[in-house]
This record gives sequence, C-alpha cells and structure tokens, in this order.
Amino acid sequence: MTRAGRAAWVLCLLVACVGCDQVTKALAAEHLAGRPPVLLLGGAFRLLYAENTGAFLSLGSGLPEAVRLWVFVIVTGAVLALLLTYALLHRDTLRPWEMLALALVVGGGIGNLLDRIFLGLVRDFLFLGVGRLRTGVFNVADMAITGGALLMLFGLRRARPAEPPQA
Repeated sequence: MTRAGRAAWVLCLLVACVGCDQVTKALAAEHLAGRPPVLLLGGAFRLLYAENTGAFLSLGSGLPEAVRLWVFVIVTGAVLALLLTYALLHRDTLRPWEMLALALVVGGGIGNLLDRIFLGLVRDFLFLGVGRLRTGVFNVADMAITGGALLMLFGLRRARPAEPPQA
C-alpha cells in the first residue's frame, strides 16, 4: 500500500469511528433520554441514557469544572493529536494491526472529546451485565478505545522478539 493509501486508510477509520459514535449518541439522546432502560437478552444487555461529566466510570466527575476542562479536553486533545501524528508519520513502518489499534483509540477519543467540547459531558447508553459481572454505562467511542488498547496489548505481546541466545 502506498504512503497516501495508508494515510487515507487511517483517516477513513477515524471518520467511520467518530461518525458511528456521534450518530449512535444522538439516537440515544433522542430515543432513550428520560425513558426507562430498554432490556434485551433477558436484561443482560440494556440501552439506557446517561450523561457523564467524568472519565471512565465517572472518575473525576466531582472535580471542579476548570480542572475537568484541562484534564478531559486540553490534555486529552493533546494526547490524541500526538497519537494521530505518530500514526501518520510512521505509517510506513507500522504494521496494519498497529495502525488499526491507533486509529481506534484516536477515533474513540475524538468521539468523546467532541461531546466534552460541545456538551461539557459524554453521552453513554450501553450496559452489559450477567449475574454479578456488570459493566458501567458506555458508548461506541469507549468500545473503540478499549478495542484499540486490547489490540495494542495483545499485538505487542505476540510481537516480542525471541530471547537472545545465551553465550
């Protein structure tokens, strides 16, 4: 694949990720806000609308607004910009799974960042739970970030070089 083709591939993944995230959040806000949860698969999968001013599992939601702005918008935006720049500058040396992982993390991050910039919070609407095993409420951007992070983790684990021979 050419350099331009690899850059286009990363950008298409970003647009698809952010687009799916924003469309599903808009639909959730329109159809789920102020209504009881929709239970599916015997309640194991639930659709419910929640607004989160914090990070993962509402961590940091009690921080002052100015601190949340710096941490969740400024710092997050800078980290996402660095990751995207890295992906584009190293697109010739990154393996396809590494590019996919970076695109998922950046795309999901941008999706949540847009919510924070324009709404001051993140819209969540998905919940999984079976027995005592339950997730927090999450969204498509969170799935992309988690998927990209897991792909990096497992990909790096498999890509470790063999131990050098003993002398």
